Amino acid sequence: MRLATVALAALAVLASAGTASAQYGSAGQGGRTGQQQGGQQQAQPEEDARPPRIAPLRSRPNAGPCPFVKVLYDAARYVELDGGRTAASAVGYTGEIQGVTAGCRYFNDDPIEVQMNILFDLGRGPMAQGDQRTYRYWIAVTERNEAVLAKEYFDLPVNFDGSSTASVTEEQSVVIPRASITTSGGNFEVLVGFEVTPEMAEFNRSGSRFRINAGTAAATPPAQ
Repeated sequence: MRLATVALAALAVLASAGTASAQYGSAGQGGRTGQQQGGQQQAQPEEDARPPRIAPLRSRPNAGPCPFVKVLYDAARYVELDGGRTAASAVGYTGEIQGVTAGCRYFNDDPIEVQMNILFDLGRGPMAQGDQRTYRYWIAVTERNEAVLAKEYFDLPVNFDGSSTASVTEEQSVVIPRASITTSGGNFEVLVGFEVTPEMAEFNRSGSRFRINAGTAAATPPAQ
């Protein structure tokens, strides 16, 4: 698992919306107990000598919903094809973003902090050269269904160690400034994807796909 942090703090966010439903977590319990000194009886009952117990508090609710976090379909997979041939024997390095889990927090007029875990499955086909490959991916913040506000690129170095596949989880943090206290996280989307060529994007859009270990094992002949 690798840990990286990105702060997309230069956004000129002009969207506005009302406060939405609150989200709650849990908090720990706290309390102290009184003590007697010198073995002498206290003048007041022991219960009165102790500080009052404080009821456990729930964590503070967010000021609104979290941004939508998703993988862009056109960039969800990375498939190198030698010579542009759509064949298992032409596959080099491959990758697929298997999923993203995310949560957020923001209070009052604070910016929105989004925490994400991104799961990558990577592969090495017959045309791959070597055990190491550095993939590149990006995270973008957009106004929902509108323009991109900010975009950052990241390197993902992978060592296959002689294997044909590898899995990596990336932890990322994105900070989104808000124009005002009424700006809700529901106004934003956080998108994730590989840096792909136009040919790779078209391959993804077509619905074509290879397994991440495509071409690494010969097919088993049918039983006679």
